[in-house]
Amino acid sequence: MSDSARAGATTSGAVGTDAPAARLGTRTGRAVLLTAVLGSGMAMLDSTVVNVALPHIGADLNADLAVLQWTVNAYMLTLAGLILLGGALGDRFGRRRVFVVGVVWFALASLLCGLAPNAAVLIAARALQGIGGALLTPGSLALIQAVFHPDDRAGAVGAWSGLGGVASAVGPFVGGWLVDGPGWRWVFLINLPLAAVCVPVALRYVPETRDPRAHGRFDVLGAALGALALGAVTYALIAAPQKGASPWVIGPAVGGVLLGVAFWWVERRRAEPMLPPGIFANRMFSSVNAVTVCVYAAFSGFFFLAVLQLQIVVGWSALAAGTALLPTTVLMLLLSARSGRFAQVIGPRIPLTVGPLLCAAGLLLMTRVGPGAVYWRDVLPALVVLGMGMVVLVAPLTSTVLASVDVGRAGLASGINNAAARAAGLIAVAALPLLAGMGPDTYRDPDAFTGAFHRSMLFCAGSLVVGAILGWSTVRPAGRRCRPETAYHCGVSAPPLDPGDESSSA
Repeated sequence: MSDSARAGATTSGAVGTDAPAARLGTRTGRAVLLTAVLGSGMAMLDSTVVNVALPHIGADLNADLAVLQWTVNAYMLTLAGLILLGGALGDRFGRRRVFVVGVVWFALASLLCGLAPNAAVLIAARALQGIGGALLTPGSLALIQAVFHPDDRAGAVGAWSGLGGVASAVGPFVGGWLVDGPGWRWVFLINLPLAAVCVPVALRYVPETRDPRAHGRFDVLGAALGALALGAVTYALIAAPQKGASPWVIGPAVGGVLLGVAFWWVERRRAEPMLPPGIFANRMFSSVNAVTVCVYAAFSGFFFLAVLQLQIVVGWSALAAGTALLPTTVLMLLLSARSGRFAQVIGPRIPLTVGPLLCAAGLLLMTRVGPGAVYWRDVLPALVVLGMGMVVLVAPLTSTVLASVDVGRAGLASGINNAAARAAGLIAVAALPLLAGMGPDTYRDPDAFTGAFHRSMLFCAGSLVVGAILGWSTVRPAGRRCRPETAYHCGVSAPPLDPGDESSSA
């Protein structure tokens, strides 16, 4: 191969040809790592800081509970519906290009969130934010996998995972500090300086890469049907407490189910579907995704309601409520790597059973939290037990998903698993208030909210127990090692996203 051909293969990220050559200690290596960390850090911060701001958003915009639900769910809806498409766009048109577009899009949508004069604009801006997140989230780790030399790739991914874990861990603290200080709008505006650093560095120093095997049409129809199905069901669940069994609820619910059926029908018949239904014929893959749905539905429901409980009922400030949640993510940051290695020795079945049960115990302990709660006595024990359960669970869960498929399909498997977790969280945030009997103004009444919160924790714990039963009865050993991107993962809304192994997926 000539030097020019070799260079072209390297910068295009061609799989199965010459490997990319960026090294950790070089300017390019540092720039790629900085770019990936800043981009993923924006998304990770957003997943944790917004919940802390919800009571203040509701008070400032005179919003009911449905608006708070949509503030969370509008973002998760577009992100879950489009994240698989975002990864495919990066492979086809260039990972750096799509990543940069995603960062700029995310930043502009964040600006609109920060300036939103009313709830409708805020919800629309959050949906736009989710589109930006779907473009930048898959590209963050894909940049590292495609650009770094194989000898440095694991170290780069470990650094990315660790730094991203720190961003996720401090998110609730940062969110509380911003809400109590300059105000809730800065929860969104903080993304602007991060983007202002990320974009110029990416454009100047990060080489463009793409997958030369990517071809054909994008499954835009599948993405649209999936997002519309989730959106219709979500609307019905959120509207039900206020509108009851009216046509405004039954119509969207039935429409969402029909759209879901249409989505499955379309995916089964397309030559290159966004979500190939055939992958679910793999029993292990289907089983682990079922566990994922159960556990991440519970996690999303808990983190949505816990900060409301701590602020509205216990009476803590946003900073105190956000800081109170730190033990869960700090424990994951410190111990997930050991958990992943231990799971390789004993197999995934026990971690995927014990982990959800520990998390369920933590949520049951949260039912002790009410008026006059003391942190070290009532809140901290619950969060420590929950955090230990997440430590035991998350890294083995992700590794088992990747191990359940051929190496060449690891990126697809990870994307589906990530989207399933986000969709589960979306439905949980929509459904829990309905199941717990919350009305539009329940969050303004501490006594009423306390009872609804305790009932919600029972539902979340039940979901985790179902996940544990699935883990014990369906998961069997798989021999693939724990990948470095799971080592320091602290995300509570979804498992880490893995684009696959560039060096071995030919």
